[in-house]
Amino acid sequence: MDEQFQLLFEKVKIEMQNQAVSISNTIMDRIDEKLKLLLEENKKLIFKVENLEKKIEFLERDKKGNNIIIYGLKEGEKSTRELIENAKNKFQKELNLVLEDYDINKIYRIGKPNKGDKPRPVLFSFTCGWKKNEVLKNRKKSKELFVAEDFSKEILEKRKALLPQLIEERNKGNIAYLKFDKLIVKEGTKAKENRKRELSVSPLTNVQPKKQQTASFSRNNRANAFDLMRNRSNSLTTYLTDKK
Repeated sequence: MDEQFQLLFEKVKIEMQNQAVSISNTIMDRIDEKLKLLLEENKKLIFKVENLEKKIEFLERDKKGNNIIIYGLKEGEKSTRELIENAKNKFQKELNLVLEDYDINKIYRIGKPNKGDKPRPVLFSFTCGWKKNEVLKNRKKSKELFVAEDFSKEILEKRKALLPQLIEERNKGNIAYLKFDKLIVKEGTKAKENRKRELSVSPLTNVQPKKQQTASFSRNNRANAFDLMRNRSNSLTTYLTDKK
């Protein structure tokens, strides 16, 4: 009787273990299916977010496309009209560029008023891009104003990270500049001259030019002829002496 109970107990135990394994496998399969669905949805969401970020970046770039930031424009205006006139007069005086009211989309100072004498930067937005490009082309003429493009915070950080590489390329003699968030490098005149100089240097050899070889050969022959004549005169003197 005890043996039968023992066998029955063993069978029940094995069956329960099998059921537990089956249940755990079923649960794991269902979890895997749900995880796959979640991973697929997550990938789709990541793709959508990346596309949205690209669209936002494009819209922000387009929004700032006609903007410039002016540093060094003295502050003291009491209205936007005065600020516009000050900017127009400064551009005409410093950059020799005439701006009309219809060239200006918006203009305002950035930040809160300062207590010191340092003027706040001015955001200047043009109605068309070609006028902005004219200002950027002539900005180096100005001695008082510093004109920069209006970049987003992310782009400014990328440009800042590229500055060491920019300085390194310029030290090599290359033409290097930043265009938006990219570093553009072109081979400069100094680098070309160095490369040509390296290519033009010939290896040191013992081979002499033909003219030098001919000259040395003629000198050697001339010296040998004198030695031959001297030997002949000596032999003639010896012969006459012996004959006497």
